[in-house]
Amino acid sequence: MERIVKSGVGWRLGWNPQAVKFKGLVGGDDWSIELTERELDDFCRLLDQLTKTISKMADELMDGERIVCEAESDLLWMQVEGFPESYTVQFILNEERRGEGKWPVDAVPSLVQAAEMLKIF
Repeated sequence: MERIVKSGVGWRLGWNPQAVKFKGLVGGDDWSIELTERELDDFCRLLDQLTKTISKMADELMDGERIVCEAESDLLWMQVEGFPESYTVQFILNEERRGEGKWPVDAVPSLVQAAEMLKIF
């Protein structure tokens, strides 16, 4: 399997199975951070979980009502904030090193789609 780097407006996502420690990469236009395989797996899992949660809550919200949803693992904390159809994504690493990042509303749909497909290839 070869190294994969996907990118779009406002986001980057990478996977390098040959890397010794940091096999994953997440980033925005002007920042990036390498992740361990476990951190990348948790990132993708929590992003999927939060995306599904905010989508399911759409019917329970009043028009114009914003929502904040959080999820956490031992390795990272993640939050989505906004409306079911347009929200930001933010994460903070919880392990031995620190790092955080945030994606704007317009970057999120393609970031979510790329995260779902990242390790399938």
